[in-house]
Amino acid sequence: MRNFKTWVGLLILVGGLIIALSLGRRATRLLPGAAGQPANIIVKADESVGPLPRPWTNLAQGGEESTGMLSQTVGKIKPLKPTYIRLDHIYDFYDTIKKENGQLNFNWTKLDKEIEAILQTGAKPFLSLSYLPQGFGLNDWQAIVKATINHYSGKNEKNLTDVYYEVWNEPDLFGDWKISGEKNYLDLYRLAAVGADQITNANLFKLGGPATTGMYRNWMEALFNLIDKESLRLDFISWHRYGLNPSDFSADTDEISNLIGQYPKLIKAERIVSEWGFDPKNNSGYDSAFGAAHILASVREMFNRIQKAFLFEIKDGKDPKGQPFWGRWGLLTHESTGLLIKPRYNMLLWLNDLGTNRLLLSGENGFIRGIAAKKENDIQIYLVNYDPANQHEETVPIIVKNLPLGQYQVTTEWFGQKPETKIITITAGTYVDSVNLKPNQSTRVSLTPNNR
Repeated sequence: MRNFKTWVGLLILVGGLIIALSLGRRATRLLPGAAGQPANIIVKADESVGPLPRPWTNLAQGGEESTGMLSQTVGKIKPLKPTYIRLDHIYDFYDTIKKENGQLNFNWTKLDKEIEAILQTGAKPFLSLSYLPQGFGLNDWQAIVKATINHYSGKNEKNLTDVYYEVWNEPDLFGDWKISGEKNYLDLYRLAAVGADQITNANLFKLGGPATTGMYRNWMEALFNLIDKESLRLDFISWHRYGLNPSDFSADTDEISNLIGQYPKLIKAERIVSEWGFDPKNNSGYDSAFGAAHILASVREMFNRIQKAFLFEIKDGKDPKGQPFWGRWGLLTHESTGLLIKPRYNMLLWLNDLGTNRLLLSGENGFIRGIAAKKENDIQIYLVNYDPANQHEETVPIIVKNLPLGQYQVTTEWFGQKPETKIITITAGTYVDSVNLKPNQSTRVSLTPNNR
C-alpha cells in the first residue's frame, strides 16, 4: 500500500508539473517574461537616454458616420494636442467623386469639413486613400489619387504642408486585395505613386502603405520588392496592430528592421502603426481603466521603434440601444450621450505631461513596465501593472539614484484617484520608496525640488 501511495504521489506530482509547465507556456505566450523576477525599478536622475519619443500623439477616426464625424469633438480633442489625425473612407463616405459621361468629377465639400475639424484641433491630416464607390476601378485610381493630393497639398489649392497619404485601409480585409493575381495591391500602390509623382507646385507630403490588418512579412516583402525594382516612392511603412500583448509592437518592428536590411533605399522610411488597440471588436475594456493600462504598457514598447502610432478611435458611433458605453473603441462616447470622456482619454493627458528628456529606467518585468523622464527639474516615473488576466498584484520597489541634495515634494498619483504628497529630504543622493500595484493599475511618482 505504501508503494502504491508513493507511485500515486509521483504521478500526481508529474501531472502537476506538466499542467504547471503548460500554464507557464500559455502565460509566456500572452505576456513574455511575466513569470520572471519581481520588478525592482531603478531610475538614474542624471542619466539621459535622449529625447522622449511621443508616438501616442496621433489619433484615428473610423467610419462611424458619413457627415460631420469630427466637428463636435474639436473642443474635447484639442487638449490632447494631437500631431496627426487619420481619416479613412474619404471617397465612399463624402460623395467626393462622381463619373459623368466617363469623366471624373470631384466635390470636396463634405470631406473639407472633416479636414477643417482636424486642423482646428491643432493636428495635421493623415488621409487613408479609401474606398472606391461602386462604378470606379483601377483605371480611375491614378487620377483620383493625383486630384486628392493636389487638392490638399497643392499650393494653389488648400496649401497644406506635410500631409500623409496612405494607399488604402486594410487592403487584405476591405476590397479583397492580394499581392498577386487580378486584384493586386501592388498595382494599386504603383498607380498611386505615379499619380503622386505627376503633381507639381505642391507642398511637401508623404506617401506610403500598405496599412494591412497586421505586420505581414509577405505583404511587406512584395511591396518593398516593387519599390526597389521600379524606384517608386515609399515615405512610410504602415500596418495595424490589435492585440493584448504590448510586446507585439517590438516584435513587429524587429521583423521590419530585419527585412529592411535587404533594401537600403528604405532605411529612412518612417514606421507607422496607423491603427492600434487591444481588440478589433467591441470590448468593454475600451470603457474601463484596462484600456488605459494597455496604452501605457504599449507606448513603453514603441519607444525608438515606431515613429507614429494612431490610437483608434476618437469617438464612438451611436449605439443602436442608446447606451453611452457599449465597448466601442472611442476615447469619447457619441455626442448623443454627451461626448463623455473615457479612461483612455485621461491616460493620453497623463502621457502628454511627460517631460521631453527620457531617463534611464531599469528593473521592469513581464507585468510591470515603466517610463522615466525629466520635466525641467522634476523627476517623473510612470508605472503600470499590465495583466490581461486581471490577477497579478505586486509591490514594486522604486529607487531614484544620483539626485541633487535637498528637499523634495513627492507626489504619488494612482490613475483615476487624487494624488498624495509628502516632503522628503535627500541627504545621500538616493530616494527609496515602493508602490503596490493591483492588476491593470497605473501610477506616477514625481519628485519636485523645493529649492527652485
